[in-house]
Amino acid sequence: MIQRRIVLLSAAGLASAFLLAACGNSMDKTSTGTSPGNAVPVATAASQSPTSAPTASESTPSAPAAGGHPATTTMVMAKTVGGIGNVVTDDKGMTLYRYDKDEANPSKWTCAGECTKTWIPVIVQDSVQTMGVEKSLLGTVHRNGMKQLTLGGWPLYRYVGDTQAGQTNGQAKNKTWYAVTPSGTKSTGTG
Repeated sequence: MIQRRIVLLSAAGLASAFLLAACGNSMDKTSTGTSPGNAVPVATAASQSPTSAPTASESTPSAPAAGGHPATTTMVMAKTVGGIGNVVTDDKGMTLYRYDKDEANPSKWTCAGECTKTWIPVIVQDSVQTMGVEKSLLGTVHRNGMKQLTLGGWPLYRYVGDTQAGQTNGQAKNKTWYAVTPSGTKSTGTG
């Protein structure tokens, strides 16, 4: 009787491990893109007041996941960051960037493969709340079955070198990556 329980529990454990591994592999395959997509408007919720914060049920992780996989965000907000002026951050205060080699109209992303290990695409699910950012400027572009957030048509990214809220270590990297302002333009500040 005890041996039978051990065998059943071992089999259940192995089945669970295989299912988790399979889920992880499917995430790896969709986390980088190789071809540009078409822009799609993003549904937005009402702006929140500066004193309110998203509840646990509204917020999903926004820091880059291990291995450079994109993580989702549910809020973008305007903040004065790193002495470079008013820029857009996610709900965790991480600075968002745009890439000069991408296109705004129509929205197209060119950062793919190895690039996405350093510049993490900002992925959204359904609605994005805003604070100090004009909702009408938000949209999305398809990225291998996911929706990458755009602002003023520009696809948005997080920089893997920003490890804490308020950092702008990606500003002016390679003279092509810039923190994005609430109007979708690139920040010219140097911090």
